[in-house]
Amino acid sequence: MNNNLLQKTLFLCILFTLVSCAPKWTIECSSSSGIIIDSTKDRLADKQYINYLQPVSEALDKKMNVVIGQSAQVMDSGKPESLLSNFTSDSLREYATQHLRLPVDIGIMNMGGFRGSIPKGNVTLRNLYEMMPFDNKLAILWLRGDVLQKVIDEIAAKGGEGISGIRMIIKNHKAENVSVGGKSININQLYTVATSDYMSEGQDSLVDLKNFVKIDIKDILLRDIFINAFRNATAQGKIIDAKIEGRIVIEN
Repeated sequence: MNNNLLQKTLFLCILFTLVSCAPKWTIECSSSSGIIIDSTKDRLADKQYINYLQPVSEALDKKMNVVIGQSAQVMDSGKPESLLSNFTSDSLREYATQHLRLPVDIGIMNMGGFRGSIPKGNVTLRNLYEMMPFDNKLAILWLRGDVLQKVIDEIAAKGGEGISGIRMIIKNHKAENVSVGGKSININQLYTVATSDYMSEGQDSLVDLKNFVKIDIKDILLRDIFINAFRNATAQGKIIDAKIEGRIVIEN
């Protein structure tokens, strides 16, 4: 055995010994704490980096503070039905109808997707980004009537969600007197549903949404649909004026 081969062999043996004898660590406890980031931390800031970012920040603020429309009142979310969930689910359904060029039966917007509200009066681009920060896309689903009934039962179990095209009563966490477009659900009929690609995966406890017959995911973000709704209303000289309509009624 030549010297090079001997050296390599010895090195591998030593390495194997060190690895095999390495201590095994286990976590016995852990803790966390919050660090408040406020003006008291300004002295730690990198002034040169702040100056570098200043023009970028100013340009972004200028874009985000542009008024895109107006709302007749504050639109917030809440169960079983809310101004914000009605506006957004209607917007999804209307957009899907226009771009599918066929009537879309239902719009579903999950309350868990909201991260803010829409103010009364002037509405800016920033308001929409804060309300809907996620880059979820529009998904149009085709559901059989029996599957749709299961989805509605899941909505009832949650105490409500954002819905358009559906009316229902929730009693003891179960759906009753359900109608779609003013008619009872036909279990043999295919219904079109406008929602998000996230919800089409059966997320947020609406598990049966993923049991679709067909899906068409559009290359547009939900947030952009809501932004366009405000801009289109403004172009027509209108103000967004959502209403509580009794789409979901809870009875004890």
